[in-house]
Amino acid sequence: MKLIRVAAGVLNQTPLDWEQNRLNIIDVIGQAKQKGVSILCLPELCISGYGCEDAFYSPGIHETAAQMLLQIVPHTEGIATCVGLPLTYAGGVFNTACLIVDKQIVGFVAKQHLAGDGIHYEQRWFKAWPKGIQAEIELAGQLYPLGDFLFDVGGVRIGFEICEDAWVGARPGANHAARGADLILNPSASHFAFGKHEVRKRFVVEGSRAFSVAYVYANLVGNESGRAIFDGDAIIAAGGELKACGPRLSFQKNFLTSCTVDVEKSRMVRARTSSFEPDLDGDESDVIRCDFFYNEIEAEPGVQKCNPWIDESDEKCEEFTRSVALGLFDYMHKSRSMGFVVSLSGGADSTSAAVLVALAFRLANAELGFEGLMKRLEPVSNWIKPEPKNVEDLIARLLTTVYQSTKNSGGVTRNAAEKVANAIGAVHRELDVQPMVDDYCAAIEKAFDLKLNWDDHDITLQNIQARTRAPSVWMVANLKRALLLSTSNRSEAAVGYATMDGDTCGGVSPLAGIDKAFLRKWLRWIETDGPLELGPIQEVSYVNVQQPTAELRPQGAGQTDEGDLMPYEILDQIERFAIRDKMMPVDIFRKIQTVFEDREPKQLGAWVIKFFRLWCRNQWKRERYAPSFHLDDENLDPKTWCRFPILSGGYEYEIGQLEAELESLES
Repeated sequence: MKLIRVAAGVLNQTPLDWEQNRLNIIDVIGQAKQKGVSILCLPELCISGYGCEDAFYSPGIHETAAQMLLQIVPHTEGIATCVGLPLTYAGGVFNTACLIVDKQIVGFVAKQHLAGDGIHYEQRWFKAWPKGIQAEIELAGQLYPLGDFLFDVGGVRIGFEICEDAWVGARPGANHAARGADLILNPSASHFAFGKHEVRKRFVVEGSRAFSVAYVYANLVGNESGRAIFDGDAIIAAGGELKACGPRLSFQKNFLTSCTVDVEKSRMVRARTSSFEPDLDGDESDVIRCDFFYNEIEAEPGVQKCNPWIDESDEKCEEFTRSVALGLFDYMHKSRSMGFVVSLSGGADSTSAAVLVALAFRLANAELGFEGLMKRLEPVSNWIKPEPKNVEDLIARLLTTVYQSTKNSGGVTRNAAEKVANAIGAVHRELDVQPMVDDYCAAIEKAFDLKLNWDDHDITLQNIQARTRAPSVWMVANLKRALLLSTSNRSEAAVGYATMDGDTCGGVSPLAGIDKAFLRKWLRWIETDGPLELGPIQEVSYVNVQQPTAELRPQGAGQTDEGDLMPYEILDQIERFAIRDKMMPVDIFRKIQTVFEDREPKQLGAWVIKFFRLWCRNQWKRERYAPSFHLDDENLDPKTWCRFPILSGGYEYEIGQLEAELESLES
C-alpha cells in the first residue's frame, strides 16, 4: 500500500481582492498541513478571482497575480499545492494552474477546453492551450514549464483537468491515465445550478473509475462577483468510489475536504483492466519530476458523507433557500452595504425576498455561531453600533421592510406584511403614498387638460402608483446605507408584468431567476417545513392564502396577476418551451395541449400568442433589470444567459401560423 492524504480546498474569493484572496489561500494551506495533507488542490483562478471579466485583458492584473503567487510559495513547505491564476504567453492570456511543491514552483498547466456556453464567456478572455504542447514562461527572472504536463512528485504522477476539461468528451484525463497518472486534480470554478451536484459527482467518480486514479475536485463557494453563486461541493473519489464530499453552499470563508487514497491500489486496478492501453512511445519530455517526501499514513478512513440537508422531496426548496441566501449574504458585505430594504407589499414576491434575507443571517448563524457570523461580515459588522447581541438583534439592524399603501391597498395585504415582518424580525414601517399619487395625477391633468379615468387610462393609473413607491423606498435605502431589493420574479420578467422604475427598482433582484409557480410552492414549504436547521415560518400563511395581485386597480375590480396574464403554471410552461427549448408558437400549442388536457385548446392557443407578443414587446425591460442570481438553465438575464433583440419582428409570421391553426379548429 502507498497511502497519501489528499485534499480539496474550497475558497470564497472576490475578483481583484488580492489581499483577502491571498490570505484565504494561505489559511487553507495551513489547515491542510495541520491535517497531514500531502497534496492539496485549490480552485480555478483562485488568486485573481474567476469573475474578473475584461480586467483579464490588463497586463497589470497578470503582474499582480504573479506577485501574489510568489508570496504564497513560501507557505507551501512540506506540501504540494496547486493554485490558479491568469498568465500571458506569446501574446495570449491563459487560464493556468500552478503546481508548487515544498516551496518550489514546479510548473504551470494551461486549460485546454474553455467554457463558452451559458453564463461563461471564457473564450472572450482566454486562449485554449493545445493538447500535447509544452513551453516555458519567465516569472521573476526564472523560466518555468508551461503547457500540457504530467508531474512526477516523489514517485506519484499527477495530471490536471481544469474545470471544463472534465465536462467534455475528449477529457485530458484519458491521456494522463495512458501516461501512468496516479492522481488527477481538478481546480474548478463551477457555478451553482439546481441538481448540478449529481452531475459533478458522476464525472468525478466515473473519471476515477475510467482512468483508474484518485480524483480531487475543488471549487469556489459563495457569491464571487455578483451574479454567479458557487456552491463549493468538493469531491474526492478513487477507483470508481466516492471517498469524500464536502459541504455545499457554506458561509465559511474557506474550508478543507480531505481523505486518504491508496495509490498502489489504483495502479493494481489499472494493471488488471483489459481495456487499459498504456502509452509506450518512451517520450517522457512531458513529465516533470521533483523530489517529495509524503507524510506517513497508517490507515484509510471511511467515506465522508455529503450535506445532511439533502432530501429528494425538498431538495429544490433547500437548494433555492441556501443558494439565494448565500448570494445575498455575500453581496451585502462585499458591496460594503449596511443591510437590505424591501418594499413589502404583503404579496408572494416581496415576502420571499424579505424572508430570504432573514434566512441568510439565520443560516449563517446556525453554521458559524454568532461570533463567527459577525467576523464573517467584517468590515460591515464593525460599523454597527451598538454591537448586536444575537442574530435576531442583527436582523433588526440590517433588514427594513416598508408597506406603501394607496387607496387601492387592502387590509389583507397590510396585515400580511406586518405579520411576516414581525416574524422574521425586520424593522417594519408603513407609508401612505396616496397623496403623492394624487399630486402626480393632478399635475398631469392640469398640464394636458384632461380627467384621468380607469376606462381610458388604466395602465397609466396603475403604473403611477408603483412608480410613486420608488422614490420613498430608495430614500429609506439611502438613509440606511442599505441595498434595495427588487422583487420581480422570472415569470413577470418574461412577459414584462412589472413597472419599470417602480417595482423593478433595486440594486439586486434575487428572484428574477425563479418562476412564480415555484415561489408559491416554496412559500408553502417555508410555512410548513422550512430549512432543516431552522424550521418553518408559519406567519407566511397570511400571504399563502391570497391570490397574487398587483393591487393597483380599485378594490371592486377584483384584480389578480393570473387574471391579467394567465395561470402561472401555464405561463411558466410556455416560457420553458419558447425560451429554454426554442420552440415555435405552433409547436408549443400542439405540445401544451398534452400537458394541460383539461384546458380548452383555443384558450391555450390564445395564451401562447399572448406570451410571444408580451415577450417580444418587453425585452427592453429585461435589459434594465437589476443584477440577478443564476439558478438554472431557464435564466432570462440577457447579460449572462438569454440574449434576444430589443427590436424584432415579434414572431408575427409564426403567430399567423398559429392563428390559422386555431381557426381550423372551428371548421
